[in-house]
Amino acid sequence: MTCKYIFVTGGVLSGLGKGVTTASIGLLLKCMGLKVTAVKIDPYVNVDAGTMNPYMHGEVYVTDDGGEVDLDIGHYERFLNTDLRKRNNITTGKIYLRVIEKERKGIYLGQTVQIIPHITDEIKDEIKSIGKEQGADVVLVEIGGTVGDIEGLPFLEAARQLRLEEGMKNTLFIHVVLIPKLGTTGELKTKPAQHSVQELRRIGIQPDILVARSSERLSEEAKKKLALFTNVQYNAIFSNYDVEYVYEVPTVLNHQGLPKIIKEMLDLNTVSDRCDLTQWVEFTNNLKTYDREVTVALIGKYTSLRDSYLSIIEALRHSSAKLRVKVNLRWVEATDVERKAINPKEIMEGVSGGIVLPGFGGRGVEGKLLMIKELRERELPTLGICFGLQLMVVEFARNVLRLQEAHTTEVNPTTPHPVVDLLTSQEGVIYKGGTMRLGSKPIKIIRGTKAFEIYGSEVIYERHRHRYQINPEYVNLYEREGFIVSGYSDEGFPEIMEYRGSKFYLGIQAHPEFKSRPLSPAPLFTEFLKNCMYSSK
Repeated sequence: MTCKYIFVTGGVLSGLGKGVTTASIGLLLKCMGLKVTAVKIDPYVNVDAGTMNPYMHGEVYVTDDGGEVDLDIGHYERFLNTDLRKRNNITTGKIYLRVIEKERKGIYLGQTVQIIPHITDEIKDEIKSIGKEQGADVVLVEIGGTVGDIEGLPFLEAARQLRLEEGMKNTLFIHVVLIPKLGTTGELKTKPAQHSVQELRRIGIQPDILVARSSERLSEEAKKKLALFTNVQYNAIFSNYDVEYVYEVPTVLNHQGLPKIIKEMLDLNTVSDRCDLTQWVEFTNNLKTYDREVTVALIGKYTSLRDSYLSIIEALRHSSAKLRVKVNLRWVEATDVERKAINPKEIMEGVSGGIVLPGFGGRGVEGKLLMIKELRERELPTLGICFGLQLMVVEFARNVLRLQEAHTTEVNPTTPHPVVDLLTSQEGVIYKGGTMRLGSKPIKIIRGTKAFEIYGSEVIYERHRHRYQINPEYVNLYEREGFIVSGYSDEGFPEIMEYRGSKFYLGIQAHPEFKSRPLSPAPLFTEFLKNCMYSSK
């Protein structure tokens, strides 16, 4: 069949949940038997998300092939249960860099290189190429930002042109808008959505479907008003009201008949519009029905923006549904611990276990080390991820091995005991963007260890994002005290370490959260939560 393209845009304000909406539509289309891929367009000039501060961007998600991409790619992978690629995240930086490189090579010789047609052609070619390469029946394209943003205009223009080139039956425009509720009158107001659609129409795009985000179900009156003033069919307006978990959104949209409308508009006559969401509904029900509760401390330095650790939160949710346990999160800002604004002993009261979160740089490190010491001495289940493992190693060196001033050279380049040091492959690296040890890498698991018990395999693959490693020269000292290496990289440095003196005290250099899926949780998070359940008895 001819490849179909669905463009998802957003209006009124950012943060409406376009990514979840796009992922939900993808899940519904996949349930209809279609092969779906999803593309996130980010209008920023950065080539990728790798050099951006989590407070500015949220989590940097990592793909199997080593892409540092937008966190919405994580939503797509979780909902579609698929592994996407770095090219599924298009940025202004990528497009302009490619066009400039072509200009320098003389490919446009004799031409004045312009936004139209050169930039827009490059955008269209990339979208079509992704669909072809990945064998998709439908390519979902989420255009980031808000309609009216100047940086998004070339992408919207490219989408407008694609409709002309591919035809009405092969393209679809879905616009996500906010319908706010006035506290004084309790009325749902459609005027901001009307203006957003007007702005989109000025660009030359008439949306085919509206997805209205609101705190409660859209009233019939509001739907009629939206249809009248936006020129969108009444039955093509869908209410995406607030739910407890984002995983409920596909069911909400399915109950309103979204698959049927998409089928009609894209002329998918040979495809069923019935979606079997049985397993998905069971998963979402398990999130709400639980037998036990545990409290998990999340120790990090970007805790005021929870999206900085989005995949870890979701991985815990996936495992919690499998175990039918409710996970209460207690956020611990490491910088506040460091400044003595938080007492480690007090904040750990009632905690069932802790996760030492990833991050970079020296801020908050001493606070994390105090929290790790508290977890270890209380013998609470502890999971360290990436920098979290590295700091578990530093804490053990200082307080158990008595190696004074032991540290990572990332924070203290002159430490007398560099228990964590720069990867050999990173020596001499100048460019910061896209140069870390990235993507899916093999880890060799040692038999007879907790790691082998969890994974059940001698070789596993997890996604990585780091420049520093556990220094192999210190391994013998650690293992004499029971802090053993249970997983090695191909290069020979420790990837997983665990403490034999504890039921669950384990750190991993990789990011297992990136491979966790709603219906197939990451084993490491599931085992961690199991131990939290035992410790809370």
